[in-house]
Amino acid sequence: MTPRSLGPIVVVLAATLCTGLVAGSARAVTVTVAVATNFLKPLETLASDFAATSGHDVVVVSGSTGKLYAQITQGAPLDVFLAADTERPAKLIDDGLAIADSRFTYALGRLVLLSRDPSAGADCVAALRASAGKVAIANPETAPYGAAARAALQAMSLSPAVAGRIVQGEDVGQTFAFVDTANAAFGFVALSQVAGEPPGARPGCRWDVPADLHPPIEQQAVLLRRAAGNVAAEAFLAWLRGPEAGALIRAAGYGVPAAP
Repeated sequence: MTPRSLGPIVVVLAATLCTGLVAGSARAVTVTVAVATNFLKPLETLASDFAATSGHDVVVVSGSTGKLYAQITQGAPLDVFLAADTERPAKLIDDGLAIADSRFTYALGRLVLLSRDPSAGADCVAALRASAGKVAIANPETAPYGAAARAALQAMSLSPAVAGRIVQGEDVGQTFAFVDTANAAFGFVALSQVAGEPPGARPGCRWDVPADLHPPIEQQAVLLRRAAGNVAAEAFLAWLRGPEAGALIRAAGYGVPAAP
């Protein structure tokens, strides 16, 4: 059993996802995937589809990229790491904890400025400039979406204006909760968190932050050293790079790298 101290867990069992098991599923192997919080919901769908087609079982552990990285360095029993950046997978390879040729970009994150305030109007940036309300961002030291938000505020020359009003979430999931419940007037969140909302369905405003206002949110996957030879882990990463997974990732509000 995966320790609860690792964070929220979703267990996906292939046998419960389809009425008949695929050929070879009697030899099903489990892969434990650590995923950055922003990608948890897409991964639930991806894991379900992978389990149903492969017959392997998937355990998902979520948290901020920084915290998951720390847990991996401390020996957490994880097989695959889906980070929200490129830095931590690279560090794990340098530390001998991950397999170098397994690293690839699985998604390109997109940043959104969001408010649930009915008085915000249509122009989210103008409303932010005029507001005295709190602004939620993920912790820029541990969460790539937080680092992107900080860079965007600097690029828009808004850092001094909001300096005393910043509320930090542990990760972009908590940041979204702050703004979604109106505990913060504005928040910089992931596009994937609002991609399914029809225009005008919720009060407030939304502005998709131009990519040139912050460093790319390049999210990379890597196979951890302890999972070398784990057929489920290797199969999952191969499937994640394929067209079916790519279509699901795009539908969830992310970009995907161009095929080589």
